[in-house]
Amino acid sequence: MTDAPAAAPFLTAWFEILDGDEPSRILDLISDDFSLSILFSTGDGNATDFAGDRAALVGYLEQREKGTRTHHLLSATTLGQDELFLGEVRRAGVPEATFVAAGRVNDEGRLQRLLIGRSSEIRFT
Repeated sequence: MTDAPAAAPFLTAWFEILDGDEPSRILDLISDDFSLSILFSTGDGNATDFAGDRAALVGYLEQREKGTRTHHLLSATTLGQDELFLGEVRRAGVPEATFVAAGRVNDEGRLQRLLIGRSSEIRFT
């Protein structure tokens, strides 16, 4: 075991909370000027874009199947205030999709920008 910090500590914690019993806790981690776009593809050219501010994130959380899907880190990096996270979504332990997330953490330690793309059409594992 090493003492090296996580490569994308904020987003790593974000996805752990999102997969937990109280995913709405992520709302406590966003800045007042937060904005996001989550492009959620389900294959066959079908996708939904959850875009906007806090209200869009609330809408995204409300439609999620809580406790069904989990997020697993494949690789990550941090450069200044920006974190990049490549991961795999699993449903009941079975790989379902790949996603990439980019987040900017402000000086107060809150998430200011979030961009996520998800596709069931490509795997990195």
